[in-house]
Amino acid sequence: MFDLELLRSFVSVVDAGGFTRAGERVHRTQSTVSQQIKRLEDDVGQPLLDRSGKDVTPTEAGERLLSYARRLLSLAEEARDVMARPGSEGAVRLGIPEDFAAYRLTELLAAFSRSHRGLRLDVRADQSVYLRRDLERGELDLALLKRGAHEKGGIASWPERVHWVTSKSHPIDPEMSPVPLIGFPAGCVYRTGAIHAIESAGRAWYIAFSSSSLSGIQAAVAAGLGLSILPEMAIQSDHRVLTAKDGFAPIDKTEVALVASPNASPATLRLADHLAEFCDAVQAKAA
Repeated sequence: MFDLELLRSFVSVVDAGGFTRAGERVHRTQSTVSQQIKRLEDDVGQPLLDRSGKDVTPTEAGERLLSYARRLLSLAEEARDVMARPGSEGAVRLGIPEDFAAYRLTELLAAFSRSHRGLRLDVRADQSVYLRRDLERGELDLALLKRGAHEKGGIASWPERVHWVTSKSHPIDPEMSPVPLIGFPAGCVYRTGAIHAIESAGRAWYIAFSSSSLSGIQAAVAAGLGLSILPEMAIQSDHRVLTAKDGFAPIDKTEVALVASPNASPATLRLADHLAEFCDAVQAKAA
């Protein structure tokens, strides 16, 4: 069992780059912080900090512990915050794809939060591969995520329409080889689908632009840096959709799935109902 005070001092030393500045952050003397780090290192059985340079930096073991320490401290802070609220409904940790964050979903979430004053809503927009991972780890309670069509599991799922797109003003030559691709980092279902489609057609490709930001990808497409695959809700007026006539056949179908943790709370399931209604409306509008 880790001592949270020791972890707090460890994180402070790493963030501050030294014991003196860390002591100021946690309101401890330099010697006290140093003793706390020594106790933590004794607990884990290996050095956590490299003290040889001008600034104190984490060792390889320290780097491994650091992410866990931050998560444990954050979870402890969340628990204190929730328990301090009279009539608290607890907390719901929700993960959503970035294109949904840029859509009207944020309005629904804000309204839900206002109508549940005793609930703490923590929302994170990220790639589906990470949302799925964190849901399995128990770090999320509920997630909307992208996946291949007809995968099993989840509360509900909706088919998604995705298209090849290029710039309307500066279109990429469809015959260009290798094909310049724009997409999210490795692990994205769209990126995987694009690469599979290009290779299945016997064509070469390269990643011309990669970004974890949807707005960055949209801007790169509009500027003519390459081709991308985007869902309908993310296609903008300065994009042009490519079809089979352009030499780009439809890609493998994808879907949006709503997945909850096995021990989802009543508040989580209430939010899931609202999200399902939202996705039903989006699907009906796209039909």
